[in-house]
Amino acid sequence: MPIYEYRCPSCGFQKEHLQKMSDEPLSVCPSCGTTGYAKLLSAAGFQLKGSGWYATDFKGASKAAAPAADATPAPAAGGCGGGCACH
Repeated sequence: MPIYEYRCPSCGFQKEHLQKMSDEPLSVCPSCGTTGYAKLLSAAGFQLKGSGWYATDFKGASKAAAPAADATPAPAAGGCGGGCACH
């Protein structure tokens, strides 16, 4: 059963109520007795844990780009390509 959070606009009383989805919403404040007791919108208490498909496929925003090819020229025949002190 879901937990719904309600708040009274008159007295400011706020409380969570465990209700069936098919139950009618509450309308009378249990603190002051006035009508207008209304449901609040709140974040869902749902969190995925463990090593499921979401951890490998959807967890990060983007993967790091592959390193670019090395821009150094290939060594010339019989030489080292200028990368050492032999020249």
